[in-house]
Amino acid sequence: MENDKPLLLVQEEDDRRSGGRTTFVKELKKVSYMAAPMVAVSVSQYLLQVISLMMVGHIGKLALSGVAIATSFTNVTGFSLLFGMAGALETLGGQAYGAHQYQKLGTYTYCSIFSLVAICFPVSFLWIFMDKLLTLMGQDPQIAEVATMYSIWLIPALFGDAILQSLVRYFQSQSKILPLFLTSCASMCLHVPLCWALVHKTNLGYAGAALAITVALWFNVILLAVYMICSADCATTRTFILHDVFLSIKEFLSFALPSAVMVCLEWWSFELLVLLSGLLPNSELETSVLSICLSTTSLHYFVPYGVGAAASTRVSNELGAGNPQSARVAVNVVTILGISEALIVSITLFSCRYVFGYLYSNDPEVIDYVRQMIPLISLSVILDSLLAVISGVARGTGWQHIGAYVNLGAYYLVGIPVAALLCFGLHLRGEGLWIGILTGSSLQLLLLALITGFTNWQKQASKAQERMSEDKVSYGLLA
Repeated sequence: MENDKPLLLVQEEDDRRSGGRTTFVKELKKVSYMAAPMVAVSVSQYLLQVISLMMVGHIGKLALSGVAIATSFTNVTGFSLLFGMAGALETLGGQAYGAHQYQKLGTYTYCSIFSLVAICFPVSFLWIFMDKLLTLMGQDPQIAEVATMYSIWLIPALFGDAILQSLVRYFQSQSKILPLFLTSCASMCLHVPLCWALVHKTNLGYAGAALAITVALWFNVILLAVYMICSADCATTRTFILHDVFLSIKEFLSFALPSAVMVCLEWWSFELLVLLSGLLPNSELETSVLSICLSTTSLHYFVPYGVGAAASTRVSNELGAGNPQSARVAVNVVTILGISEALIVSITLFSCRYVFGYLYSNDPEVIDYVRQMIPLISLSVILDSLLAVISGVARGTGWQHIGAYVNLGAYYLVGIPVAALLCFGLHLRGEGLWIGILTGSSLQLLLLALITGFTNWQKQASKAQERMSEDKVSYGLLA
């Protein structure tokens, strides 16, 4: 029997290893099932702005510069804010669904819609007077005028995006990705020909590009709302109780505001590059090229963001269900996927550096400048992929407040000052701006990776279950 004992221990160890591999493969299938369609969803939604920018770019430098500034300003003051606040649903909605409290998911969703729509009113007022703000910031008056007109045409799209971001998180929390995929693709198929027709076949010009975004966004919202109302799959989660919605506002905002700060601080730092580029001597060229680089990295960001969204859903669902080990496995899986995606995209982008600029402009000067920036953009791709994945884990766990502090320090105490020094002090122009922001991204990745590596997942699962239990008790008492 003594000789048999080591053999038994070896067999048990092999079983554990085999079980670990099986669990990893199962989780990989679950994440891939969600991540691939979510990549298509997030890219399709962001492409609305990119395609509009491309269409306008062939009108002229002034139109391209004005729309580039408008895109930056509207992202900074509006769309990034809505995108960030809706991240609270990835924590609360995902954990509620994992805990089988389906009515709470609907309550949080309606609370998100009301809160985000309310934010749109002061933001719209700000957009109407954008030209005065841009002029005070030193921007060219002609560019500011174009930017303001474009932004005013985007105001209806802002309200549509408030509803759309909430509905996307609603379906995402339940792993119902197919409706998101189909409706996003449908809106994209509508947007491309509509944008081309409005920009080049009517007198609207760049205003037609904004109108096309508005139509496509609301088309997506209507499709998702109809599915939510009519589908039997949503019967348990679409229940609307006004009293419960108002009771949940405080809890929702406790996650939504830090989530918005976390997203906006990062997003704003990149958009600030375009605004700073407008202060350089050849402002039209610098603004156009930085906008192209920003559009490229932002478009790519939504590819790993799809993986991060899958991570957020899997982590929040498993924590809500009280399965910390499954949450840990999900984190490992999405990290590997993020690294793989980063290498593929960065190598491909670097290989296409000589022709990439033609996608946005016919100007030889713009095309050559873009070629010089591509090596830095390829490095950004790697950092963004890993950051998108880890940020998804943070949203699923409920670390938004920690992420806000990390982003504040990484970008505004390190990244932006370094960018300004390299650009204006050492006269590296756009390259200096981008090197500075890369420094901030590197620090952000290091800090978030350390936080993720030292996380006690059992403790996080206990917190999620306590949160859902407290909600259940409080709602029962109120009833």
